[in-house]
Amino acid sequence: MPVSFMTIKDAAIHLGVSPLTLRNWDRQGKLPAVRHPMSNYRIYKTEDIEKLLHDIEAGTMPTKAKPRKTLKRKLLVKSLKD
Repeated sequence: MPVSFMTIKDAAIHLGVSPLTLRNWDRQGKLPAVRHPMSNYRIYKTEDIEKLLHDIEAGTMPTKAKPRKTLKRKLLVKSLKD
């Protein structure tokens, strides 16, 4: 059975993320891309996309995200005098 591939744009639409997110995932090793031999563009195996989509929906996708710190800022309002 031949392996089918998706372009980065098609994969991003299928997963509901931006192409930049896919590039980041490729760099982090979450979703490895292969390069097209003629154009050197990123392409993704359809089976890898489907597996990742299943992992996202099941909530089993590994993440290294840290909780964000909330900053408490005070708003300083100055009035201008004529």
